[in-house]
Amino acid sequence: MTRDEILEAAAQIFSQKGFHATSMQDIAQAVRLQKASLYHHVSSKQEILLAVLDQAMAMLIARMQQVMAQPTPPDVKLRQAMEAYLTTMLEHRDLAAVLLLEHRSLQPEFQARHFPRRDRFERLWRDLIQDGVDQGVFDCRDPSMSGRALLGVLNWTITWYRPEGALAAETISHLFADLFLQGLLKR
Repeated sequence: MTRDEILEAAAQIFSQKGFHATSMQDIAQAVRLQKASLYHHVSSKQEILLAVLDQAMAMLIARMQQVMAQPTPPDVKLRQAMEAYLTTMLEHRDLAAVLLLEHRSLQPEFQARHFPRRDRFERLWRDLIQDGVDQGVFDCRDPSMSGRALLGVLNWTITWYRPEGALAAETISHLFADLFLQGLLKR
């Protein structure tokens, strides 16, 4: 049994039952360990939650950094970032649900360890938007607020998206990008 297998099982259970309704026994059973043996790998449910959140953030930051490293204009980069983010979130729905819905369950000392990584991720989006402003591509009064609005739209998708639905994740990200970059006003 590896730590990654424990985290994967925990993410799935947290996603289904919620952090508070999940017991260490639930996680141990999912990975076919005795509860006492689970403590050989992790010290607490809080530690597991933090590790799951960190795993999700590390994956998202890595994908965002790949997009940011491309020598493309800011509007193209923003479209690529939105697609990478949305497809990653929908491919890893359990991880995404835990990231978006369970971070509030962290105790203060674990929040202090998680929030800098979350802030770093948000800063990547803000910097991307600010770069577009600096290059004269975007007209934006508050890149930080715009980044949060964009993430809010993308984040909420995990609550209604269905893989068997009419639109693929990539199509949805393109529609959102059009809305975000062009707005609703007819030109």
